[in-house]
Amino acid sequence: MLNQLQAICNKYEELCARSEQPDFYADPQKAAKQLREKSDLEPIVACYQAYRQAEKDMADAQELMNDPEMKELCQETYAAAKTAKEELHEKLQILLLPKDPNDEKNVIVEIRGGVGGEESALFAHSLFRMYSMYAAKQGWSVELLNYNETELGGVKEADFVINGRGAYSRMKYESGVHRVQRVPETESGGRVHTSTATVAVLPEMEEVDVQINPADIEMQVYRASGAGGQHVNKTSSAVRLIHKPTGIVVACQEERSQLQNREKCMRMLASKLYEQEQARLDSQVTGMRRSQVGTGMRNERIRTYNFPQNRVTDHRLTGDNKNFNIDAVINGDLDPIIDALTMQTQAEKLRESTES
Repeated sequence: MLNQLQAICNKYEELCARSEQPDFYADPQKAAKQLREKSDLEPIVACYQAYRQAEKDMADAQELMNDPEMKELCQETYAAAKTAKEELHEKLQILLLPKDPNDEKNVIVEIRGGVGGEESALFAHSLFRMYSMYAAKQGWSVELLNYNETELGGVKEADFVINGRGAYSRMKYESGVHRVQRVPETESGGRVHTSTATVAVLPEMEEVDVQINPADIEMQVYRASGAGGQHVNKTSSAVRLIHKPTGIVVACQEERSQLQNREKCMRMLASKLYEQEQARLDSQVTGMRRSQVGTGMRNERIRTYNFPQNRVTDHRLTGDNKNFNIDAVINGDLDPIIDALTMQTQAEKLRESTES
């Protein structure tokens, strides 16, 4: 681990040196990428430096411990540094765990009313409001895609994008079935009803960059034909391209120049390959969505919002710290829940990495 940390420190210093070069911003995209990489390494470097300082403090205290006048103070210093070193060692292990490649992406959130009729739609609206408020607190923006409202102000379905760095790393824990227990506004008898809403959180997929290997293309040329199959050109200006790995065939004969027809064919081929890749990605996202939302039944819950008892319970959390203040949560204060889930997930990953 120490060799890995030293390599990270070296990389961080290299990125710092590059960022100070006069021509660093000559390529804005490259500069932005390197600044993001530098920012990602900063917490690890800071933690490692604190770890090294704790080691030094322990060594210095150990060296002075033979002095009778300094012994008590050195023992206290040594004990504090030892505790800090152990805590920092665990933190470093967590920081070095493999990250979800989608963590830095924006997210698409889909909310659907589940079991409970109009009350589930009203609860879905509450969830939409909660996530909007949470995004605002994080400095993220919300872009509404689809919003189907009921007559009483509930939400049948709401689809929106949350734009912000690291949005998926936080919001991914919200996927699943949310259950609410409260007296509905439409209930005249004062009975507590149980309703559900489903939430799916997906990383926003980026456009696929289409790269075509020239060796994968077979080019055929022929004479352009007009009505009735008659040749309109005496030269073979028409172009047909066959993409051998996929079998996609495109052809163009509109231009008089073979070169122009080939250029159009290449654009058509790129579009078809892009469309094919998008279809594959969409099928993956569809499968991901189905795995997240389940059927929307009451027993498939990740979290319960119990209004009569003024608490939110996250059923994925183990131990005693699984209940949270409902007023704070419903008004967008989700960090305590997400932090607890993140720590639990990291602890599980750390345990798995040490056992393997």
